[in-house]
Amino acid sequence: MISNKISSAINAQINWEFWSGYLYLSMANHFESIGRKGIANWFRIQFKEEFAHAQIFINYLNARGAKVVLSPIKEVPSEWASPLEAFAATLAHERQVTSLINNLYALAEEEKDFATRQMLNWFIAEQVEEEETAQDLIDNFTLVGEDGTGIYQIDAELAKRTYKAPALLSK
Repeated sequence: MISNKISSAINAQINWEFWSGYLYLSMANHFESIGRKGIANWFRIQFKEEFAHAQIFINYLNARGAKVVLSPIKEVPSEWASPLEAFAATLAHERQVTSLINNLYALAEEEKDFATRQMLNWFIAEQVEEEETAQDLIDNFTLVGEDGTGIYQIDAELAKRTYKAPALLSK
């Protein structure tokens, strides 16, 4: 059985993952509306990933006999001045998610919940990847500036991204 502290913290994380998904879906819709279909694609895939992360936590709580409690999702922003601004917001957001995952891990350590700690190892590695990807995109958009061929090329490259469900969902 999982402790109430861990269960509550994971339920809060589930809500955060859904909010993250809404944020990225909002970003996708914004960029779709201004003709940046590749950037919109990248954010739509982020949306799917965040919902998959929530599902992993839901599956975990269910497997441990804990109750899943879904909470209302707070409103998300709906406009960004540029791709650079959106990816800077993405990096800041992913850093916040990393902090939340680290806090969950510390709580699992405190509670001597080794199963939860083990499950969280996947999320820790995922967050390293998320932050690195956001930083790389910031660097690329900074390099090419706000207009021109560079934005077009990055947009075209981001259009090629495809979704792959996390291995933890295939179990």
